[in-house]
Amino acid sequence: MRISDLLTMSINNLRRRKLRTVLTVLGVIIGTASIVVMVSLGIGLNEMTMEQITSYGSLTTIDVRSNTGYGGAVAVEGGGSSGGSAEPNYITDQVIEQFSRMEHVTGVSPVLDMNVVMRQGVYEAQYLTLRGVSQAYLEQIPLGEGKLPKPGDTGLVVGNTVIQQFSNAKTGKGYWDTMELPDVDFMGQPLFVIFDMDAYFQSQSGASGGSSEDGAEPVKPPKKYMMNAVGMVEGDIETWNSYSYYVYMDIDGMKSQLARAFRKGTLIPGQPSNKRGKALGYLVYSSAQVYVDDMEHVDEVQKSLADMGFQVSSQMDWLESSRQQSNMVQAVLGGIGAVSLFVAAIGIANTMMMSIYERTKEIGVMKVLGCDMGNIRNMFLIESGFIGFMGGIVGIGLSFAVSFLVNHFVSMAQIYGVEGNLSRIPPWLALAAVGFAVLVGMGAGFIPAIRAMALSPLAAIRNE
Repeated sequence: MRISDLLTMSINNLRRRKLRTVLTVLGVIIGTASIVVMVSLGIGLNEMTMEQITSYGSLTTIDVRSNTGYGGAVAVEGGGSSGGSAEPNYITDQVIEQFSRMEHVTGVSPVLDMNVVMRQGVYEAQYLTLRGVSQAYLEQIPLGEGKLPKPGDTGLVVGNTVIQQFSNAKTGKGYWDTMELPDVDFMGQPLFVIFDMDAYFQSQSGASGGSSEDGAEPVKPPKKYMMNAVGMVEGDIETWNSYSYYVYMDIDGMKSQLARAFRKGTLIPGQPSNKRGKALGYLVYSSAQVYVDDMEHVDEVQKSLADMGFQVSSQMDWLESSRQQSNMVQAVLGGIGAVSLFVAAIGIANTMMMSIYERTKEIGVMKVLGCDMGNIRNMFLIESGFIGFMGGIVGIGLSFAVSFLVNHFVSMAQIYGVEGNLSRIPPWLALAAVGFAVLVGMGAGFIPAIRAMALSPLAAIRNE
């Protein structure tokens, strides 16, 4: 018997019992839709977590810090140990070069953080972090306006929430006092920057009239340097990312600016010194960012850096724990959906078993006429598989409808802080669901098919 004949017979048998077939298919529809929607929620949660973590920084970037924490305020004698402690692992140009030669490392960016005072008109921001970075780092910053500074330039890229740190120097009130943004135009007007914070606060603490109360020589206010912002980080004050709170500039441009602000041999605030309080003679970076060629190699490079005595961290640390949680959630949700499909499989088995009892004489006639046992088995398997196929197709359509409603009424921007859909049905999931429904249907019909094969032809013909 040809497969087309078996297919025709199976469809006709299902059409003869429309109500039973529809109810059985309905069970498969609900089971398929349940498992697809549940798995789609797990996939959505997993991808939303990855997108959220990625928004904090690249998944192939490792943040490296000295074992002293921030790269300063540690007194050493001639670069040796201090107080019997181990020599600090300072991040210097030599160390940056060492990092760049490591396997799987595609680039390294030194990071030099410095607290400065910025002014524009009557508005002032104290302890504002000015961050000097490489061009590779700058290229990762999402710009909403302007451009990036070129190598060696002193142009600034201002974070989208930096304006909240400015306050009126006359009244002392800022954004968090009045909930009104200061009238600071980063792109339209220059900024005046004070690098020598120590001299600035010492001059501020002196008495008015040019002399201090104890008669000591007043500290001369440090020089202000006029600098221009060339770019703004994407977003408004309500948008947060890892670039929001800092002001950035090219590291070479920052070095040249520091050379103008501090005489050679002068201790730069925040930089380490020897026991006599003198500058070390070389620049110590606050941290470094190491760029790895692939996510699969991040853990390996991270371990190598840790073995060198540095403190390391990356977004992969969060990603691994988040993946484990997402996989558990996805397994639980998928299990809940699978229960519905299991109930549908019982319904298919019941339908096929009832079909055998109703078609006993028909099966007996087929056997007497010499029909192959395998054809009888295949006929019942095709019927049960077709029930699964119809239920799977309609169930996928129902799944997309439910997914649309979930995404329409559930705002992930409020829950995760990033835009996106909670329920996500990739093409592979839809195809897998249909295939799984067919397999479940054929599996449920296997025992009834074997029972049909085992019927005695004579007993089947005599059955009324």
